[in-house]
Amino acid sequence: MTAKDRALRPRDALIVAHGAPADPAPQEVVLKALATATAHHLPEGWRLRGATMAAEGALEEALAGLSQPLIYPFFMAEGFFTGTLLPRRLTAAGVTGAVQPPPFGVDPALPALMARVALEAAKASGITPADSALLVAAHGSKVSRTSADSTHAMVAALGPLTGFGRILAGFVEEAPFLADQARSLAHGICLPFFALEAGHVVGDIPEAMEEAGFDGPILPPIGQHPDVPALIAAALMRAAAERPAV
Repeated sequence: MTAKDRALRPRDALIVAHGAPADPAPQEVVLKALATATAHHLPEGWRLRGATMAAEGALEEALAGLSQPLIYPFFMAEGFFTGTLLPRRLTAAGVTGAVQPPPFGVDPALPALMARVALEAAKASGITPADSALLVAAHGSKVSRTSADSTHAMVAALGPLTGFGRILAGFVEEAPFLADQARSLAHGICLPFFALEAGHVVGDIPEAMEEAGFDGPILPPIGQHPDVPALIAAALMRAAAERPAV
């Protein structure tokens, strides 16, 4: 069986996000909708579901009945959740040897999408990229470098794709903090490097921008862009093609 044949044959897959522990229900709805939208970009016969890790029992319920599913991590970086907690939860649910593609935030197609989104926003706002800045707002972490590393890699990738005078990262949970970075800008666009429109995106980011006196556009998180389902579908197809025949 060729790699193309393996990608095209029916598969089971699950899109998993962290979710919001304080209020998991809305993000469960979002993940289910994302799975439905992504399925439209896959060949007939694929069975695709979505779940968060935060909603009690949701991950286990979504896995029920799936056969050797591909597990797509809707996260912005490799780290504890994708490398330790998610595999642990999968094993506890009876899923062993799961194929897990790299997370959404390191997808090779994501820089081009982020660049296009930023340039379209600049044009819509009458902003000249060369005279302005692109501020990539990200989570960061006090205990792990992977979140910041993924963000800095994205900033580096966006440079040759956009033509902004400055491209910089600002973090919610570590230095350089978002408000401090925004304060250094005369003009700019803020693009959240997040998968879901939850806590940090709806609270911390706008609060930091207001504190800094930032008056440029604050875009929706990149994970909510309409082109994301096609990007995830392509990643699943690659993973299916690379997976050994069973």
